[in-house]
Amino acid sequence: MTTLLAPLALALLQVGGTAPPAPTYRFDEVKRSVYRWPGGDQGKEAKVTKGDSALAGDMVRTGWLGQTVLSVPERNARFEVFANTQVKLAGGEPGVLLVVNQGRIKAIFQALLEGSREERRVAVPGALLAVRGTKYGVEVDKKGKSILVVFEGVVEILRHDPHAEPILVKAGEWTAFGPGMAPKVEPMSMRGFGERTWNQGMRPDGSMAPGSMSPGASMPKGMNPGSGHVHH
Repeated sequence: MTTLLAPLALALLQVGGTAPPAPTYRFDEVKRSVYRWPGGDQGKEAKVTKGDSALAGDMVRTGWLGQTVLSVPERNARFEVFANTQVKLAGGEPGVLLVVNQGRIKAIFQALLEGSREERRVAVPGALLAVRGTKYGVEVDKKGKSILVVFEGVVEILRHDPHAEPILVKAGEWTAFGPGMAPKVEPMSMRGFGERTWNQGMRPDGSMAPGSMSPGASMPKGMNPGSGHVHH
């Protein structure tokens, strides 16, 4: 009886299930040392080349001067992953496409098909970042502190603390938050700060990220640091 019921239960789950299929990831651009850990297994670490694909659950690590552009075609999402960064592809929570463990990224979300309600989130220590057609940068340090800068649209910070209210960060604003530190949203008032300076390792408070590129350093071929777009 159990043997007969198991396939039926699986079929019903597949028909009636609401969870979307796990997305696939593509390395559109790769500069220098970029590595993938299949299934999160560091023992199977392999160097990445342009055009490679990856799956949910994989880990991606960039070296000292390594950079990559990861796209998620099914979700109209793209992530520019900068040097000295470690991310996990997808997470255990619904809608999470990327988990930033440490380092710096820029996320670009284009509009979904009309009527689509799929959540597209990025996870950082202690919070989820929910978006609606947004472009933003986020950096996570070794202590779990996050810096969020929003270039387009709005990002909603959903902290894991059940008593914490969601916080909206709009284009032209930034905030820092982390363990024991609630977000305080401020305008990006530093003169000239924007995507280009973020790509070069600058923070909105005027400091530089550890190991960041020096001003004027080249991005991976095909990247336009001023627009955030990759040309093919």
